[in-house]
Amino acid sequence: MTSFSQYEAPKLSLAFAQGSGSIRFKTRGEDVMSRKIAIFDTTLRDGEQSPGASMNAQEKLVITRQLLRLNVDVIEAGFPVSSPGDFKSVQDIAITCGDACIVAGLTRAVEHDIDVCAEALSVAARPRIHTGIGVSPEHLKYKFKGMSLEEAIDQGVAAVRHARKYVGDVEFYAEDAGRAPYEDLARMLEAVIAAGATVVNIPDTTGFSVPWEFGQRIRYLMEHVKGIEDTCVSVHCHNDLGMATALSLAGVMNGATQVECTINGLGERAGNTAMEEVVMAIKMHEDELDAHTDINTTEFAHASRLVSSITGINVQPNKAVVGANAFAHSSGIHQDGVIKNRTTYEIIAPEDVGVSGSQIVLTARSGHAALRKRLEDLGYAGIPDDKFEQVHAAFLELADSKKEIYDDDLHSLMGEQDRNENAIYRLDAVQISCGQPLVSTATVTITDENGEVHTACEIGSGPIDAMYSAINNIVQAENDLMEYSVNAVTRGIDALGEVTVRIMDRDGAIFIGRGSDRDITVSSGKAYVNALNRMIDQHRHNLQRTESGSDAPAHI
Repeated sequence: MTSFSQYEAPKLSLAFAQGSGSIRFKTRGEDVMSRKIAIFDTTLRDGEQSPGASMNAQEKLVITRQLLRLNVDVIEAGFPVSSPGDFKSVQDIAITCGDACIVAGLTRAVEHDIDVCAEALSVAARPRIHTGIGVSPEHLKYKFKGMSLEEAIDQGVAAVRHARKYVGDVEFYAEDAGRAPYEDLARMLEAVIAAGATVVNIPDTTGFSVPWEFGQRIRYLMEHVKGIEDTCVSVHCHNDLGMATALSLAGVMNGATQVECTINGLGERAGNTAMEEVVMAIKMHEDELDAHTDINTTEFAHASRLVSSITGINVQPNKAVVGANAFAHSSGIHQDGVIKNRTTYEIIAPEDVGVSGSQIVLTARSGHAALRKRLEDLGYAGIPDDKFEQVHAAFLELADSKKEIYDDDLHSLMGEQDRNENAIYRLDAVQISCGQPLVSTATVTITDENGEVHTACEIGSGPIDAMYSAINNIVQAENDLMEYSVNAVTRGIDALGEVTVRIMDRDGAIFIGRGSDRDITVSSGKAYVNALNRMIDQHRHNLQRTESGSDAPAHI
């Protein structure tokens, strides 16, 4: 194995000659077209595996449209065999995408999985079947109960050949490739490429790798796998050691031409490679990496907020690229430097990722046109007239109690509207009686999905406890409240209060709920009902999956 380190020659960049697999160096300024790196988004599949991040069909379509605005190359729509709901969702996403990008469906290396996936993708203009099997000693011994490498290769080859009967574009994932012996991995990839795989995915499934070793792994494969020079090499990295972005870049530097990632780094355990991070890193270091993407980076900020709003998973303030503090300067020295020249302390122009320093100030005096225009600027285009009237009424109610309406207020308002649509239960009214020496009492009114109105009154140790007890009296969905947090959506004493709760069902599954209102008590009630709605919806989904006889999806 070559001992080359990509960090030894900072003035040079690594490039692969198209069609040869050979490695050459180019100097800075050399007029050579950089390699196109395809961006494969798996927010709707691997991202949804993040605890509490499940999305319904309509939410997935909202995110799909945002991914199209980002101009991603591939959208992994889901795991069609897992349930009838997932099957239909993959179909709906494929129809929405048209020929704008490739739509992929995940399968195990099982003929039935592939058959169902092919059926779901039959409506796609550019379908891709993504199939595979484990290759590491750990997976072969424990997950596949002592399967030999030869047996795994045979199953992988059979899966690729079966998938090629349906589509011309087949991606093969070698699950847990980050812990597989180089030679074993090379044998697996060479066999599936010969069988017809057009893309080979090298996942660091457990986030075990370190960048220099992962780069050497990709380079070894580029040098030792027959046929790989005519195949797209993909990397799929997890963030268990906080290095998913670095691992992906090491893969790109050593020959990978596709990166699999998610918005906000969403994903199982510590998450996946964050799209916004890896794309901006490639953009900042195009010469060194000899690479570029076609991503519309100005959509990153909105994409981040949208996914956060839908999943209920907050983005940490110091998150790279899209965090609230990504372009904030508190140090006097930094402030002075930025005033003199932005580049002294900012390597990315805020406008490049969709962050603007200016806002349209909306008040109660603003009319329909101003509100609709601002919502369109924020990405909420095409709102039907009947829904817009509901949004406008909610806007006026909010504006009557606030001096100014900020962009974050509007995001919160739209999030509240979306949460109320298709809700199983909707909180209509809350009345609280509390204080010393009174016993906290709460009366709530809730409308269910059938339009039936329910009212309950309960006491508790405090107003929130009393209200949640009253809600439980109506909904009767067993759960434990794990976390409760309150945040101000915008600045000022009249800011909207946003509440996030985490609940756990009896099986240990976590569900996140969010709610916002001028009254923090009402926000708390909305958040709890939202979490219950998500839990009930997931239980119905699981029941549907059980009735269909499907196993849990493969995790790469």
